[in-house]
Amino acid sequence: MSEEHYLELCENPVQFENASSVNNVFFDEANKQVFAVRSGGATGVVVKGPDDKNSVAFRMDDKGEVKCIKFSIGNKILAVQRTPKSVDFISFIPDYPHLECSQECKMKNASILGFCWTNWNEIVFITDQGIEFYQVLPDKRSLKLLKSQSVNVNWYMYCPETAVILLSTTAQGNVLQPFAFKSGTMSKMPKFEIELPVVPKPAKLNLTERDIAVATIYGQLYVMYLKHHSRTTDSPCAEVVLYQLPREGSCKKTNVLKLNTTGKFALNVVDNLVVVHHQSSQTSIIFDIKLREPDCALNVHQPVLPGRSIHPYRIPLTGLAAVPTQPPVPCELWYLWYLQMKLPPTVNLLQDKGKLMDFLLRRRDCKMVILSVCAQMLNGGDKGGLPVVATVFDKLNQVYKEYLEAEQTYTVATESVPSRGSAARERPVRRQAVIDQSDMYTHVLSSFSEKKDTSHKFIIAVLMEYIRSLNQVQITVQHYLYELVIKMLVQHNLFYMLHQFLQYHVLSDSKPLACLLLSLESTYPPAHQLSLDMLKRLSTANDEIVEVLLSRQQVLGALRFIRSVGGHGNISARKFLDAARQTADQMLFYTIFRFFEQRNLRLRGNPSFNPGEHCEEHVVYFKQVFGEQALMKQVTV
Repeated sequence: MSEEHYLELCENPVQFENASSVNNVFFDEANKQVFAVRSGGATGVVVKGPDDKNSVAFRMDDKGEVKCIKFSIGNKILAVQRTPKSVDFISFIPDYPHLECSQECKMKNASILGFCWTNWNEIVFITDQGIEFYQVLPDKRSLKLLKSQSVNVNWYMYCPETAVILLSTTAQGNVLQPFAFKSGTMSKMPKFEIELPVVPKPAKLNLTERDIAVATIYGQLYVMYLKHHSRTTDSPCAEVVLYQLPREGSCKKTNVLKLNTTGKFALNVVDNLVVVHHQSSQTSIIFDIKLREPDCALNVHQPVLPGRSIHPYRIPLTGLAAVPTQPPVPCELWYLWYLQMKLPPTVNLLQDKGKLMDFLLRRRDCKMVILSVCAQMLNGGDKGGLPVVATVFDKLNQVYKEYLEAEQTYTVATESVPSRGSAARERPVRRQAVIDQSDMYTHVLSSFSEKKDTSHKFIIAVLMEYIRSLNQVQITVQHYLYELVIKMLVQHNLFYMLHQFLQYHVLSDSKPLACLLLSLESTYPPAHQLSLDMLKRLSTANDEIVEVLLSRQQVLGALRFIRSVGGHGNISARKFLDAARQTADQMLFYTIFRFFEQRNLRLRGNPSFNPGEHCEEHVVYFKQVFGEQALMKQVTV
């Protein structure tokens, strides 16, 4: 069996024609752009991202070697650093095209280590003496200093998703000072210390930016520290230590990821999974910090899946040098472009179905994979026992319930609070992880119930297990699931079980279910009475009950029922008289006719039928059979 790759490149790597003439290449993580800079006379720049449609090419004056180059958000303003003291700005705004200005750092004798755009017109200079927060004013060809902070800086790291900058301070570099930026404001967050491994004296260990990564995982900002232990320790294997960095409050160590090997590593976060790439073996392992090993200490994690290489990728040649028959060039996958998770291969790598569901439910594009796992669990050779099936159903329905509750809360809130003058409420997003009853019925249970090579007892047990799981989280079961159960019971002549399910309300009352029971009367005669009993319990199905009784020519029974619920004052006389005549029982017709005469007399003081009741033909028939003198006379006082 070939190796199953669960990581692959999701976009074509960026390619530049005439790459040999490129002097420098810069990567801007915030905008996911690659800058190819060519010098010589004027400086030519080509900017590419994951989508070729957003490529930009331009020329600028050659004012020296480019040390760093980045666009602001939306490609509105270009910042170029050529010296340790200043940054040049070029406007790409249509109203102010190509206006230029330059800004030196304010701190004397400071050197600019780099800069970060935090908004389309807001930028932070990071120097070895602190940070300076500016607003760019392209129309005035100048910058406005919003705030600055003095602190010794070894190196820095920026998280564009949260607009948080980490500054490494102190001699060992392991004290990190975070700053948060939002809408023109700069906030100093509590500093924290990275716990370095113990090394034999007199050696000292310094923290460098190669040991640190910053990422958002499950909506929370984390600092990831790649910790290498001394070979003299009991456990020399490397590990990744996660520090959660909240907006308010102090940073705390929350998770430890065991790598179980040594060497050089690189870190990524893909779909809320921490991906650790091992250079020498060219394999990658993934961690899910929401999955916990039962035999590990709290928040100590082992890899979710065994290590695998990234799916091989070949780059098709482009440009003038490309030859139509020339094969694509293999891509060295250690130098990564965008990665994405391939979920189908994980199904065979995670044998524990409960753990597999926990893993899949947190991933993007997981719905069809989850449904295929359920189908495989029930249909294929991988038939899990009922406890496993129950566990899977419970996990799915818990997520389903949380979504329904969020929807209900949103609906109640929007109906109770006037929209005018109040903040707009966001409707809950239906994630792929929400597997509702329709999904389960269409993709799993319907076909499963028709399996000829599976025990009908197991099929019924699975259907009832799903219904139990829905009931457990108080989700109203849709009638088509009950219909599947009843169909299976009738098909295998398990009428005693059907009777018990209905008697003890295992199958909840509903009009569609009652109608289904009526259709089974020829196969199972007691189904008729079971249906009527169900309709009576519903109390909102009086019309249906009357229709059922009349269709069976139980006209007196229908009349007695409607009187018992107090609805005889406004029922249609013609409907009952039609049904009575169809029985060809003249005395029954007489009884029904007389009942409605008495009702008319009581309600209107006159036994005659109103024209709107369309009972003329029945009055004529009554006279023909019983004589006109048999008609009830109006009482005069």
